[in-house]
Amino acid sequence: MGAKLSRLLESALAPSDGWKRRVAVLAFGLAMAGGLALAHGKPNTASLKVQPIEIAAEAILSFDKESAGRTQFGKLEWRGGLVLSSPSASFGGWSGLAFDADGETLFAVSDAGTWMTAKLVHEGRRPTALASARIGPLKAREGKPLNRGRDRDAEAVVLAEGTLAKGTLLVAFEQNDRIGRFVVAGGEPAPPSAYLKIPVEVQRMRFDGFEALTVLRGGPFKGSIVALAENRVPGESDHSGWIWIDGVPQRFHLADVGEFAITDAASLADGSLPVLERRFRWSEGVRMRLRRIEAQNLAPSARIEAEVLLEADMGQEIDNMEGLAVREGPSGETLITMISDDNFNALLQRTVLLEFALPAEGKAASATGEEAAAPAQ
Repeated sequence: MGAKLSRLLESALAPSDGWKRRVAVLAFGLAMAGGLALAHGKPNTASLKVQPIEIAAEAILSFDKESAGRTQFGKLEWRGGLVLSSPSASFGGWSGLAFDADGETLFAVSDAGTWMTAKLVHEGRRPTALASARIGPLKAREGKPLNRGRDRDAEAVVLAEGTLAKGTLLVAFEQNDRIGRFVVAGGEPAPPSAYLKIPVEVQRMRFDGFEALTVLRGGPFKGSIVALAENRVPGESDHSGWIWIDGVPQRFHLADVGEFAITDAASLADGSLPVLERRFRWSEGVRMRLRRIEAQNLAPSARIEAEVLLEADMGQEIDNMEGLAVREGPSGETLITMISDDNFNALLQRTVLLEFALPAEGKAASATGEEAAAPAQ
């Protein structure tokens, strides 16, 4: 375990008012760092066959662990959450999330090179289960298996055209950085038909390449593909993103505030861009944040400041939040769904699905203005 890690463990287990929180922080850190011999590695999914999968869902009734009745967090309204689990060894590592136009069918990709499709079941406004779930492997061109782990590291997905029954998905991969077009037929992705032109800066990113991907649904660059890197390009102070215009990626910068890493992005109907972020520190554990880039600020060569919609820490029901999807709710609100990557370490991490609502423009939030404006503490 090492002397430094032993000291951290002793410190975390020392009696204090916040000992439970400190143990949780340490456990999460060990999971993220891969520091326990008992932690499971990513499965080799190269030979996985498309098959139904059983998924259990435990309800998360309150997002805040200390205030069960609280529903307003930053500018978002809490709707509900689930802790997902499965007996399948291929379940986990979910890093990208997309929804069909029906608002119920989801498609997720994992960093072990798998895809999953399912129906997200609701009772009223609260998510309660995943039904009719199937899992299968992402493929290389000509249907060849992705034999190398570095080739299977799928980190983001977006439905670019059509539906999840018949359409086109874009999938971003890290390590061997690329963005592929996958035609969907009968609810299953075919092998990639093409790959996008890759920015030259990505070659300097090594293990911190594409992590977020979307297609703009509105704004000046409607229909354009946008991707962002997980961490900053070495030697630079801000995050890098790219807009594909006429097939050519053009870079922009997102101001780095607080040294968070980017884990996903999605496009709202007006072309504004929610960006999901994560940070881990031994002193505080994991944090997550959702910032929004306004559509009019998104342009090649721009340096962009973004508005914070939500910030949360281990006082709330979060994990390693990596996947983000948005869709319109029944009352005109925007439903925001996030999913976590458990690193295939069910001993210390969870697959968490969280759902929030961003009220429609002009509608008053249910909380007071002061509460609605403040991030979760």
